Amino acid sequence: MTVQFSNYMADVVATRHYLHQNPEIGLSEFNTSDYVAKQLEGLGYEVTRGLAKTGVVATLRNGTSNRSVGIRADFDALPILEETGAEYASKNPGVMHACGHDGHTAMLLGAAKILAERKNFDGVIHLIFQPAEENFGGAKIMMDDGLFEKFPCDAVFALHNEPTIPFGQFALREGPIMAAVDECKITVNGRGGHGAEPQDTADPIVCGASIIMALQTIVSRNIHPIDPTVITVGAFHAGGASNVIPERAEMLLSIRSFDPKVRDQLEERVRMIAEGQAASYGMGVTVEYQRGYNATINHKVETDFIRALAIEFAGADKVTELDRPTMGSEDFAYMLEERPGCYFFVGTQRTPSDPPLHHPRYDFNDDLLPIGASFWVELAERWLAKK
Repeated sequence: MTVQFSNYMADVVATRHYLHQNPEIGLSEFNTSDYVAKQLEGLGYEVTRGLAKTGVVATLRNGTSNRSVGIRADFDALPILEETGAEYASKNPGVMHACGHDGHTAMLLGAAKILAERKNFDGVIHLIFQPAEENFGGAKIMMDDGLFEKFPCDAVFALHNEPTIPFGQFALREGPIMAAVDECKITVNGRGGHGAEPQDTADPIVCGASIIMALQTIVSRNIHPIDPTVITVGAFHAGGASNVIPERAEMLLSIRSFDPKVRDQLEERVRMIAEGQAASYGMGVTVEYQRGYNATINHKVETDFIRALAIEFAGADKVTELDRPTMGSEDFAYMLEERPGCYFFVGTQRTPSDPPLHHPRYDFNDDLLPIGASFWVELAERWLAKK
C-alpha cells in the first residue's frame, strides 16, 4: 500500500459515522448530497449536482492528457430499523445504512482528498456519487440525465463491500458478476364467502398455493440446468380470518437471471402458469411483470487491470477469482453497458457469523476504509499514469 493513510484515517472514519447517523432513502438524499458536494468543493474539485436529482459528480484535472476514468460510489440507505446499538446509529428511525453505502462514499471521499493533494496523474478523474442504487436505478437515471455525455469516461469502476468474504480479500470475475432482477405481482381474483361453505366460493388461497407450487417447475423443468436462474415468491397475502374465504390473493415474486433469452422465457412461463392455473380453478388473474436491473457484465481489459492491480496492492493470496456470479443485482450494470469497466467485491468479514448485507444489525467494517480509499487512489493514478 503506497498511500500513507494514517494521516487521513480519523477524518474518513468520522465521515463514515456521520453518513451512518444520517441515512436517506434513494432520490431523497438531499442532506447527503449537500454534505458530499461541500466536502469536494473544499478540495478544489469541479462539482456538478442534480443528475438523478441528488447525484454528485466531482471532476479533477491534471496535466495535458484527455484520458479519463470514472469511479462510482453509491450513497442511499434502506428502509430498515437499525439494531446495531452503535453510538453512531441512525438518527432517522426506520432508515439505515444496512448495505455499506456509507462506507463506499467515505472511501471515495478519502481517495478524493489524497488525489487532490498528490495530483500524481495526467488526465481527468470523475468521481461519481450516485443516489438510489437500492430500488430506483439511480445509475440509469444519471445516465439518462447525460452522465457520460457531460463527463466522458474511458472506463468506469465500482466496488462493493461483502461481509461473507474474508477481510481485505478482493473478489472478481470477467463477464457476468451479478444477475438481472425482475419483479412480479400476481393477483388471483376469486369469490369470497363463509369458510363453512367453500362450495359456494372460488377460493383464491387454494388457487394461489397451486400457482406457487407450479412456479417451482420453471427453473427445474423449463430452464437449462447450466443457466443460473432464481424464482422466489417472497410474499403471499390473502385473508384475515379462519372462517372467511377472501376475494383475492396476492403473490410477490423476485426473478433473477443472466441470459436475455432466458429472461424472456421466464416472464413467458410465469404468465402462462399463473393464467393457466387460475383458469383451471375457474378464476381470473392479473400479472404485473416489471423488468428491473440488467445483469452486471464486467469487461475483460478492465477486469484484468483490476486483478493485476489488486495482486500488486494486496498480494496474490488476497485476490480471488469468483467461480460463478452472484444472484444479487446492481444498477452499475447500466454504466457497464455504456462504458467498459469492472465491478468487484472487497471482503469486510470480522467473524463468520457477521450479519449479512440488508440486516438490521449489519455495520460497515471501518478497517476497510484505508484499503478501499488507497486502492481507489492507486487505480486512478495507475490508469492515468504520467507518460
